[in-house]
Amino acid sequence: MGTDTLGGLATADGLDRPERLAGLRSGEIGLVHSWELVTAVDGPGTRMTTFLAGCPLRCLYCHNPDTMSARSGTPVAAADLLARIRRYRGVIRATGGGITLSGGEVLRQPAFASRILRGAREMGIHTAIDTSGFLGARTTDAFLADVDLVLLDVKSGDPETYRRVTGRELAPTLAFGRRLADLGIETWIRFVQVPGVTDVDANITPIVDYAASLPTVSRVEVLPFHQMGRDKWAQAGLRYELGDVEPPTPERTEEVRAMFRAAGLTTY
Repeated sequence: MGTDTLGGLATADGLDRPERLAGLRSGEIGLVHSWELVTAVDGPGTRMTTFLAGCPLRCLYCHNPDTMSARSGTPVAAADLLARIRRYRGVIRATGGGITLSGGEVLRQPAFASRILRGAREMGIHTAIDTSGFLGARTTDAFLADVDLVLLDVKSGDPETYRRVTGRELAPTLAFGRRLADLGIETWIRFVQVPGVTDVDANITPIVDYAASLPTVSRVEVLPFHQMGRDKWAQAGLRYELGDVEPPTPERTEEVRAMFRAAGLTTY
């Protein structure tokens, strides 16, 4: 392992190309963008959230566009990331927290993610993944058996709107959510409310119906659009299309939350 760090995390930059590629295939190495300790975000309690690099979606409102490319990641050994998790095990357990693998898209690196999830579970630590579900077909039941909670980002309830927002198809996300329900895995649905884009009742109602149809959905989070990631688009050399979009009013956000609550869903 090299001596460079990623927020104190040892990296695998010292490996030659064949060794690195072999490690990426086996999951011994993953491409990590960054990590942080957060509370009341990305799952219950204090979470060690690790952002993996690379994502197949191109969401118009992405607030982490710097994680879209796999090239934004630094090679990190699974063993070193697990050692960091073990270091924070005390505070994680004391707050009823855990680890969350996010991105980018965690399911682009299933072998690496699987090693981290399994290792965390063996330490008795709660595990979560934050995913669009678009690559859900890549996951095995064995992979999902090590996941306590899925934060499923349902970006639109209308296929055309979903395609406009992400550049991809909606169906894989919906199929993944149903599979989670069949496996009995707790799920939080996340929806980003973008005025003039996703914040339309005809787009929201199908998400409400979908969430209400899944018995394992314990929580819905309506996340108002913001401009806090705007500068990252320029820094990444990417064109940002939502520069003129204002955040939704608090009143409208409560109206949207009320739509989910009316379906019997615990909503924030």
